Amino acid sequence: MVVNWNRRELLRQALESLERQPGVACEVIVVDNGSTDGSPEMIEREYVGRSVFRLRLIANAVNRGFCAANNQGIAASQAPFIALLNNDAEADSGWLAALRGAFDRGPGVGMAASKILVWEDPSRIDKAGHLIYPDGQNRGRGSGELDRGQYDRLEETLWPDGCAAMYRRAMLDEIGGFDEDFFAYGDDAELGLRARIAGWTCLYVPQAVVRHHRGATLGLGSARRLELIERNRLLLAAKLFPWSLLWLNGAYYLARIAAGAWAAARGRGETAHYPGLSGKLRAARALAKGDLEALAMLPRMLRKRREIRKIRKLTPRQVRQLLLRHRISLKELTQQVA
Repeated sequence: MVVNWNRRELLRQALESLERQPGVACEVIVVDNGSTDGSPEMIEREYVGRSVFRLRLIANAVNRGFCAANNQGIAASQAPFIALLNNDAEADSGWLAALRGAFDRGPGVGMAASKILVWEDPSRIDKAGHLIYPDGQNRGRGSGELDRGQYDRLEETLWPDGCAAMYRRAMLDEIGGFDEDFFAYGDDAELGLRARIAGWTCLYVPQAVVRHHRGATLGLGSARRLELIERNRLLLAAKLFPWSLLWLNGAYYLARIAAGAWAAARGRGETAHYPGLSGKLRAARALAKGDLEALAMLPRMLRKRREIRKIRKLTPRQVRQLLLRHRISLKELTQQVA
């Protein structure tokens, strides 16, 4: 399944990569979020009825966001396994088969994560599964590292990145799809942690390789991107974190901001996307706006938090242990350029 918004040429490359997937019978569903760049017309002209796979197009009149569009695609499919591929990603041959094989490891495997490389520099890791900081900020495991084979082992990871992932249909039927209040960014973390709380596991599959154009949707320096990341960090914690971590959220957040400011003073970390004093002020305003948006949505998240009891398999203590076991260090988080 591919969600698209005004990225016709990248979408074409993503679909071409799906035509090079041997050994897996699949249907491709493209959900277009109101593109005005000719994306739907390109799909109809070049792929519907002409591709090696069956392709269905769902064309929305407006941009409904990543979460709602994925939920549309999930609802339209009856397949026992659902794979997601970003429109700005290209899958290596064998990607689908490698992800599908992970689920043969046991009925409790609900998610499979890809080895995602940077498209502009495939020798560098974009994400190899996910890690999290205790304030709710999540980050790709190995982000920015040179690929020296350090992530070439099949192993458990916290959850997959929604850029290139596969989910078991039975798991989605049990816990539900993406939370549409998240719109975009952090949505895969919310779905993944909700699945873990429900007792499902995730395997990282190094043979499932994808190359990703980073930040192609809004741009790495987009203030709106930063707002959504910050807002959804808080929403994730409010909805799913155990209270023992939630009470400490402010302290962890202040520690991260302080460490980030120190990294910024030396020209390192995420603030590299916001150069100069004006850029730093723009980033600060975006963080503040994201926090205010999260506060307005907090009552709804707390109501959803109560609903989690219906699917819970892990105790709050086990959830805390899970998050801390897959914790990213403060130094690594604040010095990475995501």
